[in-house]
Amino acid sequence: MEHVPPPAEELALLDRELARLDARRSQLLVRRAWLLSVLTPPVARPAAPPAPPFAAPFGPPAAPVGPRGAQNVLLTLGGLLLTIAAIAFTLVSWGHMGIGGRSAVLGVVTVAALSAPAVLLRRGLPATAESLAALASVLMVLDAYALHRVVVPEADGRGFAAVAAAVLAVLWSVYGLLLDRLRLPLPLAVVSAQLPLLLWAWAAGAGATAFGWALLVTAALDCAIAVWGKGVAVRATACVCCWATGLLGLLVALAQSVSADAASAALAPGVLLLVGALIAVSGAWRAPAGLAVAGGLVAGLCGVAAVGGVLRAGVDWGWSVPVYLLCGVVLLVAVRAPMPRPVGQGLVWASSTVTVMAVLAAAPPVGLSLMGAVSQLARVWSGTPDGGVRGALGMESPAWSQMAAAPVVLLVVAGLLGAVYRSWAWLVRVAGPVLSPGATWRGAAGAGAVALGWAGLTVLPATLGMSYAAAVSAQLALVAGAFAVAVRGLRRRTDGVGLTALVCGLIGTVSAGMLSLAAEAATYAVFAVLLVVFGGAAVMLGGAAVSAARAVPPLPSGQAARSVRTLQIVQAVPACGAVVCGMVLARAVGASLGLAAHQAAPVMLVVPAVTVLLGARLRDLPSALPVELTGAVAGVVAVGMAVTDRPFLALVLALCGVLATGTAVRAERRPVAGYLAMTLFVLAAWLRLSASGVSAPEAYTLPVTVPALAVGALRRRRDLEASSWTAYGAGLAATLVPSLFTAWADPHWVRPLLLGVAALVITLSGARLRLQALLLLGGAVLALDALHELAPYVVQVVGALPRWLPPALAGVLLLVVGATYEQRLRDARRLKDALGRMR
Repeated sequence: MEHVPPPAEELALLDRELARLDARRSQLLVRRAWLLSVLTPPVARPAAPPAPPFAAPFGPPAAPVGPRGAQNVLLTLGGLLLTIAAIAFTLVSWGHMGIGGRSAVLGVVTVAALSAPAVLLRRGLPATAESLAALASVLMVLDAYALHRVVVPEADGRGFAAVAAAVLAVLWSVYGLLLDRLRLPLPLAVVSAQLPLLLWAWAAGAGATAFGWALLVTAALDCAIAVWGKGVAVRATACVCCWATGLLGLLVALAQSVSADAASAALAPGVLLLVGALIAVSGAWRAPAGLAVAGGLVAGLCGVAAVGGVLRAGVDWGWSVPVYLLCGVVLLVAVRAPMPRPVGQGLVWASSTVTVMAVLAAAPPVGLSLMGAVSQLARVWSGTPDGGVRGALGMESPAWSQMAAAPVVLLVVAGLLGAVYRSWAWLVRVAGPVLSPGATWRGAAGAGAVALGWAGLTVLPATLGMSYAAAVSAQLALVAGAFAVAVRGLRRRTDGVGLTALVCGLIGTVSAGMLSLAAEAATYAVFAVLLVVFGGAAVMLGGAAVSAARAVPPLPSGQAARSVRTLQIVQAVPACGAVVCGMVLARAVGASLGLAAHQAAPVMLVVPAVTVLLGARLRDLPSALPVELTGAVAGVVAVGMAVTDRPFLALVLALCGVLATGTAVRAERRPVAGYLAMTLFVLAAWLRLSASGVSAPEAYTLPVTVPALAVGALRRRRDLEASSWTAYGAGLAATLVPSLFTAWADPHWVRPLLLGVAALVITLSGARLRLQALLLLGGAVLALDALHELAPYVVQVVGALPRWLPPALAGVLLLVVGATYEQRLRDARRLKDALGRMR
């Protein structure tokens, strides 16, 4: 009959056979690679030229320079040297020749340098022609200087420089147009054209407005050249110059507009800004997409600054921000005008920039309102503050009066973003080609509306100077509204509106809670309402999470699965917030009853007791564990409150052990809660004995240890897989550890001897029965007890030994351990495996 091996034996046979097959396959692959290398002839490679001896330390030699590159280097160096010589000749002198003679020589050389490029171009030498043209350009500047010194030495230098710059710009333009194969003259003409108007304004002693006009007129000329100029180099140079001069002129106009104290004074810079906007739009109309967007942005900002500067003149700066904001909003009307799409996008970016700047200007009062509530931590229950909510926030009334425009700005922007969020479909139909809309922008608009609306309403009580009670009530209502919006948004599983509202609600909760610490009644009222709000939000989000999970297929994926996970995670936030509110209320109850901190610790334990019950009720929801952990934090706080009084600390630890035991009833929490309960009970017993001044703890611990060990033996008899720590750990530790502490303080020999004998018996029993808890606990106590007994003698021996002997012995020990390092590692592994096999 056929023999069929058991499954385990057959699996081992298969594994061995597969290993042999893998080894044989590796051998065959190696042999195949060798055969391929033998059959394939090596590819012939050209021999590398021998490197010079000095090239090795510096890497491979560089590639040889081509003839055109060498030519350019030589021509550049030659032109540079000739230019330096010409400058030295003109400014320093040459021999005994005067400035007139030098001017004549320079003129002849300049004419020759200007004529030579035409001949060189006809002979096919463009690089040489370019070098001589550059030299001729420098010589023309030096000719202008010499002309001033010889012909009109009495003329004003700034005025003459303006005329010279204009003449040179015209001459270079004509020269570049005649010899259109030269690349340098026309860009030089553009650069020279930047100076005449500025130098004339400087020579005339003009004011800031005249300088602004000079800059903008120059920018207009640059814009025209950038649009209709000849050649890429000319257009690029003109574009850079246009941006430089235009932005400088606009900055001058903006400074005048902002500093104007009357509408009449703001008209001139306003006109200047509008002209700048017109120049920007004109250039953007024909520019590439990126520059067109930038031009539209600059045009929009100039229009807002011009109109807003006239409207806000003479008004306090705080109320100037809403004026500029209104102008920025009106700017969006221009988006529907017939214009290129990039220009319209630039106008939208301009409006957005104005809005963002207005929001940033209104943000500091929000931070002051939130951070001011933190000051109440130093004045808990000091009574209703004087000066209403402004006094509670720690700022004077004039300071808040100057910030009165902040909530207006924030609420207006929030309303606009809310309108965009609600009317997104209509905006897509109206301005879709310009705005390039998407769902992400709609979500951002909704989230921004929620955040800014909350910020505006947060700072409103302080700016209005409300009373303390009214301000606290308003903050509570705002928190409740934020959580209502959060629950509604998260239940619909839409964009970031719900999460933004949740974050705002949490920040508002902290602010309102700290603000309520000024008065006892306010603390109870605020945190009770917050407890209800958090609890209601957690219940509604939990229901939404359950409904969403039921609606999703068994193997969820995609957006639906992410929404379910988001709801399950977010539900834990208000649930944990409710627990924190309960902690504050519990501490407040203890303070109201006049209890000291250690006396109020048992009151704090009401919170973890409730979370244990809630955890059993919510065991199937993801929020159960966060709620229980937050309750455990309350237990830690209670322990910290009672740490100054040992009897109360023992009581608190025992009560925490009871709560941990109740948690350990649930199978999913038993591995952690069971050990925690055992540890807490043992610590409570030890502290109670220590607090009572007991000198013989065995009289109290042995009655606990004996039945505990009996119960553990029964558990091991019924369940052989049960751990020895679960069965015997608590019972043994209950007696051994207090006895060890007492033995260390006992001057007599009877207790340490009895403890050592008991520990030895337990250790041998653990080794014989292969029980890890008995072996480790007994061994540790035996070692510490022996160390206590031998310590005096060790001290005497060490004191009698020479000082050099302990370091020498330590060195020998290290050498021995190092020499047998691998053997020691194997011994450690065997010891670890042996302990691991014990129960």
